[in-house]
Amino acid sequence: MIPLYSYNSNHRMNLLTSIFTAQNRSYRFGFLWVILLCFTTSCKEEIIPKPPGHLRLEYPMAAYTPYNGPCPFSFARNKETQIKEKGDCTFTITYPKMKATLFLTYKPIQGNLEQLLRDTQKLTYKHVIKADNILEQPFMNAKDKVYGIFYRVGGNAATNAQFYVTDSTRHFLSGSMYFYARPNFDSIMPAADYIKNDMQSLMESLKWK
Repeated sequence: MIPLYSYNSNHRMNLLTSIFTAQNRSYRFGFLWVILLCFTTSCKEEIIPKPPGHLRLEYPMAAYTPYNGPCPFSFARNKETQIKEKGDCTFTITYPKMKATLFLTYKPIQGNLEQLLRDTQKLTYKHVIKADNILEQPFMNAKDKVYGIFYRVGGNAATNAQFYVTDSTRHFLSGSMYFYARPNFDSIMPAADYIKNDMQSLMESLKWK
């Protein structure tokens, strides 16, 4: 932090020395001026920049409502979100208060499960350069034939979480979270954790038709 006056201690000492050795009639006035200058530079408050704004950190307790549209699956979503179908069973679930969006993409399996899995993993690990770590959490609901992986992405990556679920024969659904704001892990962490819980609830509540 640089104070408003940039005089250093050596400069002040030189001024004092020159005045003490001066023989002119302005001696006393010069001495008082230097004392005033030293006092001003020592006591002047530093200007502290205002910290940058962060996303709102207080969020309501999550409450879920079922979504059962024309697509071959149903799930529960947070009541605070806005859902919009983009066509071909692709959705956006937006969080207006958090400046975030959850993107859902559905693909029917047509003998291409391995390729779908590879594409999903490629999308996740392309963020590895900026990510501090990527944690994989397997998910299995044998009763409803829902199997998948939840990815937690740490650090200043563009996405903080992704997932996919499948029944391994007919259906494949993937999701990823993105923030409108510039990635900054410290500032978006509370919102990211909140949405991660919603994503896991979506996986746990999902049922194929």
